[in-house]
Amino acid sequence: MLKDDVSQEYAAKLVQDEVAAYKEGLKRSAAKHRILEEDLQSDGSVILKLIKQYNQSPVGDYLD
Repeated sequence: MLKDDVSQEYAAKLVQDEVAAYKEGLKRSAAKHRILEEDLQSDGSVILKLIKQYNQSPVGDYLD
């Protein structure tokens, strides 16, 4: 979500940086995940839809 107290371009860059950091954290974690959809909105915000393993229980074919 964009911050209100900064310029539009800077707020969009902050959002992109936050999404990149979140994706990197997912890669570093041991939990399995799959990004289903990533939508860049016209205002620069991002909607990220994913499924993620939250514990060490087997997930079977759910994440394939």
